[in-house]
Amino acid sequence: MSRHETIATAATKDIVGIYQPGSTHMVGDGFPVRNLFPSNELDREVSPFLMLDYAGPQYFTPTDHPRGVGEHPHRGFETVTIVYEGILAHRDSAGNAGVIGPGDVQWMTAASGIVHEEFHEKEFARKGGTLHAIQLWVNLPKASKMSAPGYQTILNADIPSIDLEDGAGQLRVIAGSFLGHTGPAHTFTPIQLYDLQLKAGHRGQLSMPSGDNTSIFVLQGRVSVNGSQAAGEAELIVCTRNGSQVSVEAQEDSRLLVMAGEPIEEPIARYGPFVMNTREELVQAAQDYQAGKMGHLS
Repeated sequence: MSRHETIATAATKDIVGIYQPGSTHMVGDGFPVRNLFPSNELDREVSPFLMLDYAGPQYFTPTDHPRGVGEHPHRGFETVTIVYEGILAHRDSAGNAGVIGPGDVQWMTAASGIVHEEFHEKEFARKGGTLHAIQLWVNLPKASKMSAPGYQTILNADIPSIDLEDGAGQLRVIAGSFLGHTGPAHTFTPIQLYDLQLKAGHRGQLSMPSGDNTSIFVLQGRVSVNGSQAAGEAELIVCTRNGSQVSVEAQEDSRLLVMAGEPIEEPIARYGPFVMNTREELVQAAQDYQAGKMGHLS
């Protein structure tokens, strides 16, 4: 039995707050995003997650020049891209390349340093279409920040999908486990990452590890958690660490991203694409990138 499947008369997780996007901006020319954190200053409440950018949904007109973001570095964390609509192409300095479409996930471990690019896939760009995606940044503990970079293309077909009781909806396990089903993502710290769809008037019951940070992002619809006020599209529900039971009730057909993880209780120093523990490590990261030690794309 996994940590989050322990069944007991456990207390519910209280709600810290419901948050709207704290900023809106473009990433490159292909990703119009609404940021939920760090713009809402929730570092401690959402650790080990560092950032949530909600891209779209937005229609892009046809073009022969794919939009996106060109070569740029990362060090000290992981990027997780979840696609709901559209098709994205990735390439990095470690020699990895991949294409992800609806239902797929890209999990890139920057760790000691990697350079990559992300663009709309050529045929998708040529035809035009709607892009709808989320990018998360997941922190790495100090002991793993300088480990070797890695890359996982997680296809929709490889993600377990569980039908919930009473026809309430479906839950896909991207990372962690749920009712004996284990997600394909390999993570450095214990993380539960679920793509949850609930039908109007139905409830989903989750049991998360007490002591872990838990939050729920609403992509579509309207839900309440443990009897809290309702949250709608592009809003983030943040729960307390204490308690384990999370009851999600849908007022409308809803799609949610459920995130939970064991907090990393270490200092965070961040500058642009680098997340380390000290300012000195940030300076070193910038110097290493400029010296070509993270590689380049040919």
